[in-house]
Amino acid sequence: MHINHTHDPALRSWVDSAGQGGDFPIQNLPYGVFRRAGTEERWRAGVAIGDAVLDLAALARTRLLEAGHGDGARLAQRAAEAAAAAELNGFMAMGPAAWRTLRHALFALLREDVASGVRESVRACLVPQDAVEHRMPVRAGDYTDFYTSLHHARNCGKAIGNPNMVSPNFLWMPIAYHGRASTLGVGQQFHRPLGQCLEPGAEAPVVRRCERLDYELELAIYIGQPNAQGQPVPLGQAEEHVFGLGLLNDWSARDFQFWEMAPLGPFLAKNFATTVSPWIVTMEALAPFRSPFEREAQYPAPLPYLDGAGLRQRGVLDIALSVTLQTAQMRERGSAGALLSRSNFRHQHWTVSQMLAHHTMGGCSLQAGDILGTGTISGPEPSEAGALLELAQAGKQPFQLPDGEQRSFLHDGDAVILRGWCEREGAARIGFGECRGQVLPAIA
Repeated sequence: MHINHTHDPALRSWVDSAGQGGDFPIQNLPYGVFRRAGTEERWRAGVAIGDAVLDLAALARTRLLEAGHGDGARLAQRAAEAAAAAELNGFMAMGPAAWRTLRHALFALLREDVASGVRESVRACLVPQDAVEHRMPVRAGDYTDFYTSLHHARNCGKAIGNPNMVSPNFLWMPIAYHGRASTLGVGQQFHRPLGQCLEPGAEAPVVRRCERLDYELELAIYIGQPNAQGQPVPLGQAEEHVFGLGLLNDWSARDFQFWEMAPLGPFLAKNFATTVSPWIVTMEALAPFRSPFEREAQYPAPLPYLDGAGLRQRGVLDIALSVTLQTAQMRERGSAGALLSRSNFRHQHWTVSQMLAHHTMGGCSLQAGDILGTGTISGPEPSEAGALLELAQAGKQPFQLPDGEQRSFLHDGDAVILRGWCEREGAARIGFGECRGQVLPAIA
């Protein structure tokens, strides 16, 4: 994905709320699935612009995208019709040419210099964001969660008294496990899970509600163009198969996790809920926020299938991230919450393209709509931790909130809000919106 006119920070939209500084200027144009809240309208795809959603189903009916004529205009119309469905899978499977053509066509319709008649036709397709509700933007057939932050691995080992928690294979390949796609959701409210754990000093496990509930700050990688079974995706082509990125919260029941995860990895500790943000920011929109991939001398260089000139030139994505906690007390007082940490995706030991290339090297076929979690995103400083396990040192040092409350792990009623954004001199700031989830009491 190369820099082009859609990244020009000087260009503006006629949508007044799409001014620079917010999450959704014209240089972004992320995709989601929505309907007007409280209605039985059919779900359909839209694009965020300022504080509005551009209804792609309504836009497709106007045939404005065909006004330019030619193959590009016809492809833009076909792409909009595919994207107007209740899930983005069909559009995503069309591949990079369709993604790019539709994004550029939408950019042209939303520019401030578009003809007034076109502007008014497009304006009729806008719906206020505060009037809509969202659901999963894709039908996720599979979900894989990676473990790619060296800082997170080290922090967790320190917190639980296991300094050797970073296994030798971590430095040689992106580690992952297959998660549960059925419990992915947008804006989730979920019940505290039940499970089995071994209490300290006990000889036999017990079944009880989770007492060590945690969040994990991650990104979701959305697969667009599929690959055939038995056909590995080379590193240099990996991002052609990635439609875009969103925010992801990999909720974790730590007391269950540390009992069950040996020898096959997490199970009940991770399968009760995974929350994603409503919007998918395309890889093309992220093009200005790339930097070289570099590996410090003390770590082994990636094996050849995980290395390449393109990766070393611009394989890293500079995405700033934050975690906010809103407790029940804060919500009652009308407080938006307290900042827990900030981090950045550039700190990960493995990149998006390396994760995808490794995932497929044995012949695994990825399908449009599949989701890869990046693993917890933690930085080198204590304030950049991506989970409470790190911030509160596995409960030994409770995290102090500004209003006097403390948290070792999450309480019932707590809401966790993840945010992400990209900004760099010479580029327009773009954002991911927010990923919000709330803990409800256990059912039993």
